[in-house]
This record gives sequence, structure tokens and C-alpha cells, in this order.
Amino acid sequence: MIDTLFGSKTRVKLLYLFLNNPGRAFYVREITRRVDEQINSVRRELANMLNVGVIKSDSVDNKLYYEIDQDYVHYKPLKQIFSDKSSSSEISSEVASTTDWSKRLKHLTGVKAVILSGSFVSGAHSKVDVLIVGTIPKAKLKKFMKDLEEDEHRTLNYATLKYDDFSYRLGVKDRFVSEIIDGKHVIALDVNGIVSK
Repeated sequence: MIDTLFGSKTRVKLLYLFLNNPGRAFYVREITRRVDEQINSVRRELANMLNVGVIKSDSVDNKLYYEIDQDYVHYKPLKQIFSDKSSSSEISSEVASTTDWSKRLKHLTGVKAVILSGSFVSGAHSKVDVLIVGTIPKAKLKKFMKDLEEDEHRTLNYATLKYDDFSYRLGVKDRFVSEIIDGKHVIALDVNGIVSK
């Protein structure tokens, strides 16, 4: 959702990186590694952002470094949108206002964790809105998601992983799981505390 608003997934990732590291400069290859996007796409977005004035650049030892321009006119509102510092309770209350998660999730036997991201959490850039960890019968899962979509009045992207698979992927820093866990997210359920470790 936020990708659409800002026009580019790469731009969103760059804003997230810069706005959460004010006063810190990055060079292009480092930026490319951190946002995990093609270098040409990164260069194009950096040029756009420089042109608008969101970031500034400086050359040190023949390397071009980029950082957020804290004097940029819209710096503060952008910082609020992309900041990693929003407390979990703030986000949780925002999510809870649309859905009573504890009541809803107690009927999902076999589910060990539910992580909300994507369109549920302001500033998240994951494509997955709901990640369900555990074993849940297909019919029950289908009904759960159908009810949730009706409550939210929109289509949601969700994924399911068996507990052992999730635990393994978490341990090896699998790209799919890391994008959710390392980005903005809300833990709606975590029976064994695996996500919070």
C-alpha cells in the first residue's frame, strides 16, 4: 500500500533506511546491499531524491555518500511515517481498533504465532499482511481469512508456515521471514515466544 503511495518499492526502502539513520551517510554499494534492490534502480531513486532535496550527497575518498537532509521541509512528517521508533503498543492499538485479535485468535488451535505487517502497520514495506505460524486446517484458515477480509473491507495477502519451518528460516535469516521480522510488524500471537527471542 505505501509502495503505491510513494510510487516505488525501492524509494520506500531508501526512505526507510535514511530516515531511521539521521546523521549517517551511506555509499551506493552499501545502500544496495541494505535495501536488497538492483543498483540501477537504487541509483535512479537516489538521483530523484537528490533532485527533490530529501537527501544530500558528499564525496569522501572518491566515494559518493548519501544521507537524509534534516533541513528538508517535509523531514519531520516523513520521519513520522517511516520511523522505526513507533512503539509496539502504539501500533498495536491502531491494529486493535479494527480487530479484536485476542478474541479472534483463541479459536485457532494449532497456531503458534501470528505476525501482522504490510498494510496493517504504518511504514511496513512487507507484501505480507498476515503471517500465520503453526498448523491449521485449510477450511479453518480459509474461513479465518474470509472473516478478516470482511471486517477489513479489503483483500489481504497472507502466508502460512509450519512452526519448525518458521523456526529454521528465522535461524538462517531467510529473506522472506527477515523482511517481515526486521521491518515494522506487530506480534498478535506468540505462544512460545519464538518471535520475541
